[in-house]
Amino acid sequence: MAENNLRITLIQSNLHWEDTDANLHSFEEKIASVDDTDIILLPEMFSTGFSMKPESLAEEMNGRTVKWMIEIAVEKNVVLCGSLMIKSKNSFYNRLVWVQPDGNIWIYDKHHLFSMGEENNHYTAGTKKLIIDYKGWKICPLVCYDLRFPVWSRNTQNYDLMIYVANWPEKRNYAWKSLLVARAIENQCYTIGLNRVGEDGNKIYHSGDSSVIDMKGEILFQKSHLEAVHTVTLSKSALDDYRKEFPVLNDRDEFDLKN
Repeated sequence: MAENNLRITLIQSNLHWEDTDANLHSFEEKIASVDDTDIILLPEMFSTGFSMKPESLAEEMNGRTVKWMIEIAVEKNVVLCGSLMIKSKNSFYNRLVWVQPDGNIWIYDKHHLFSMGEENNHYTAGTKKLIIDYKGWKICPLVCYDLRFPVWSRNTQNYDLMIYVANWPEKRNYAWKSLLVARAIENQCYTIGLNRVGEDGNKIYHSGDSSVIDMKGEILFQKSHLEAVHTVTLSKSALDDYRKEFPVLNDRDEFDLKN
């Protein structure tokens, strides 16, 4: 494997509604088939589905699901990344957890909470973006509804890869697919959207449409409706060469975010 390449595995899966046992077992089986990868991505709220019952379902960071993530990351020698309900002090978060095989853990709390689904009534919004340095790549992980807000996603720190983990309904999949391409083009970075498939406990259907898009906006992978375990190789040298050839980011606007 070339030193500047990054291999990422997307697990597009149906989810068992509010059933952590069943979801962890399902992902264990899918992950067992994965070899020779650097990062494995799981959907938003992968252990429960997009539920508004954190009072009964949320775990703490020392709970079983994060421990499960650590075990998988160490055993497979990969990064394992996905979001889940987390209780911290007296608040609940839709928290993306990034677990490295060396035991380091990074977290990002979803900033844009989906008010039309009353997510803001049950969870606390995060206030800080996360940029991870891993294997020579700068990576910005975000969650679902964040995709609709280009200012929050804006590449002001020269990251190379943006990741969205999601539970994005099929009835709005045109926006999902279109905005992923837009974020890749405007930020001159690889962009990955990892979504779930299937019907959730609220009878909302998800078509997946998980996508890998390069810095030019070209679709490298996209899968609809079916479960899938797919690994893609991203080239850092191709990204660097394109940015030198067409340095759009040099002309970006400067701004400060005020939360």
